[in-house]
Amino acid sequence: MTIRNPVPHIAKPAASLWVGTYAGGGGEGLCPLVRDADGWAVGVPEPGINNASFGTYAARFDLHYIVDERSDAIGVWRWSGAQWDCLARVPAGGGAPCHVALDRTQSCLAIANYMSGSVAFFRLDPASGLPTGAPVVHDATGSGPNAERQQSPHAHWVGFALDNDWLYATDLGADVVRAFAFEAETGVLDAPITAFVAPPGSGPRHLLLHPRHPRTAYLACELTNLLIVLDVEGPALQARTTLSTLSDTATGDSIVAHIAANAAGDRLYVSNRGDDSIAVFALDVAGDAVLLQHVASGGASPRFFRLVEDERMMVVAHERDHRVTRLAIRPDGTLAPSGSGVSVPGAAYILDAHPRTRVDVPAG
Repeated sequence: MTIRNPVPHIAKPAASLWVGTYAGGGGEGLCPLVRDADGWAVGVPEPGINNASFGTYAARFDLHYIVDERSDAIGVWRWSGAQWDCLARVPAGGGAPCHVALDRTQSCLAIANYMSGSVAFFRLDPASGLPTGAPVVHDATGSGPNAERQQSPHAHWVGFALDNDWLYATDLGADVVRAFAFEAETGVLDAPITAFVAPPGSGPRHLLLHPRHPRTAYLACELTNLLIVLDVEGPALQARTTLSTLSDTATGDSIVAHIAANAAGDRLYVSNRGDDSIAVFALDVAGDAVLLQHVASGGASPRFFRLVEDERMMVVAHERDHRVTRLAIRPDGTLAPSGSGVSVPGAAYILDAHPRTRVDVPAG
């Protein structure tokens, strides 16, 4: 692990939302979205935060853990309100890290490595929040019937159960979701079991654990545009309902990207790349999903979106046409195009530098 002293930066306008970009798409780092008289503009990028395709925030330490997908590393950053300070940079424990997650006590960090298919795990220093030691790495085996996309394991998402007893990991390459038994106090992560076997060739990309219904989860399958509603029984997941994320009139090739729920837990959103749409589902008191709407995302290949509910908007990063757009969130949770967008080369991810919801987390 490399520990870095904060390096002086040229002060930039304070910004809450930043766009993570791929260097291969022309991205120059993490780019601030700022408001001007004409709507949105892009400020001066932070060149030290490259290929930032995902990140997570620890309120306990006021730190951001951000993947560098092309350099196989995780950067630990703090936003001061005027500059980004790099506190550490650690190896991801595999190739092409694409997702990171904190456990519920914010004492451990898990990483999904897409190219190697591995899941890596760090214990965090309880005082500084920095990763300690070398990562514990769990390798995987397996493949799927899609010869182009499933020739080997591809870990794409990690996340801890609401009771913090399990770490789940989706494997797009092997069509499975794995579960690791987890002890927060000791930081021990056991060998995985298979929690769910997805339909062959479906390519499970992201899992969403319902924030208010601990026995319900949602699996977004990239390669078949399926949303699977799951019953959670301990570590095991069982399919309850399977829905398409596409409209009946959709044509052409499409794959799923991101999935998220609103804070109230009664609306679910899934982005479709190729169809270039957002599917909106209503969630009832049991967590069952009913399709409400499909709406154009405003660009090509909506890889990621962030809900900014206190401003009633969804911000969408489009990878193919290097564009960030804004959709309005109506009172009923459906979406309306705003016509607002800005060009951001290499757009891949939307980061909130100072999240609006900050929860006091007990020391672990």
